[in-house]
Amino acid sequence: MEKIILDKKGIHEYQQNRAPYLMIDFATEIIPGKSAKGYKDLKNDEWFFKVHWPKDPNMPGMLQIEALVQLCALSILCLPGNKGKVMYLASANNLKFIKKIVPNDRLYIETKIKSYKRGLAICEGIGLVEKKMVCKAEFNLILPDEIEKYSLRN
Repeated sequence: MEKIILDKKGIHEYQQNRAPYLMIDFATEIIPGKSAKGYKDLKNDEWFFKVHWPKDPNMPGMLQIEALVQLCALSILCLPGNKGKVMYLASANNLKFIKKIVPNDRLYIETKIKSYKRGLAICEGIGLVEKKMVCKAEFNLILPDEIEKYSLRN
């Protein structure tokens, strides 16, 4: 498949997260069903910096994972027939938070789909700031519309 590049407007076409919960600004390379790369620019006025923590602002760990998940989901949502559908995080394992992500950092994200079958994606992702890994995780995503096709209850 051809590589896809998406700005914020394009990201909005493929997935349903919106500000302030959209954790990616630009998808620099999406290979549908395989991988995605992109970034989030952390501005001084991000809503979470105001509350986490006012005297030591940094991006909460779960929002770091959410950024990985949102970008990785684009790999599935860019497959034919999936545009605009909802994907959910089903599980996350082996979470690592190595270094704080602070105001004015650019969080680069690299994700990979290890397996995708019947609406279940087994994934991994890393976050980098200044070419140094700051977080990583393994996680599973589900595409309910696809899973429903294989339900025994139909």
